Amino acid sequence: MKHTEQWAVVILAGSSLFAACQRKPVIPAKEHPAHVERIEGSELKRVTLTARAMERIDLRTDQVREQRVSGSASAQRVVPYSSLIYDPEGRTWVYTSPQSGTFVRHKVDVDFIEGDLVILKDGPPAGTVVASMGVAELYGTEFGVGH
Repeated sequence: MKHTEQWAVVILAGSSLFAACQRKPVIPAKEHPAHVERIEGSELKRVTLTARAMERIDLRTDQVREQRVSGSASAQRVVPYSSLIYDPEGRTWVYTSPQSGTFVRHKVDVDFIEGDLVILKDGPPAGTVVASMGVAELYGTEFGVGH
C-alpha cells in the first residue's frame, strides 16, 4: 500500500469514528421501581412496586390465617413474624397487598409472639394477603429512607 493510500485509510477511519461519536446514544426510558401515593383521607400511603423491584428485594407474601396456637381454646388470627414491622413510636404494622405489587401499611395489635408466628389481637381479617419478606424495604420506600 502506498503512503497516500495509508493516509486515506487513516482519514476515512478517523472520520467514521468522529461521525459515530456525534450520534446521540439511545437511552431507554428509566422505569421507576416504586411508586408511592398518599391515600386520601388517611396518613397512609400506597406503595406499588414493579415486578423487577419485587424480585430484587425478594419480596414474598403470605396470608393472615386462623390457627390454633398453644394455650388457646379457639383459632386466632396469625401472621408470620417476618411480616411484622415496628415504627419509631413502637406501633406494630403489617403491609397488606390488595392487589399484586401494591402494598398498604395496616396497624395491628399483637397479643403475643410464638416462634415464627405473631398472634394478633386486632388486625386485618383472615385471608388478607400480607408481605412476609421485604417488609423493611417496603417501609423504607414508603418513607423515603435512603433516598
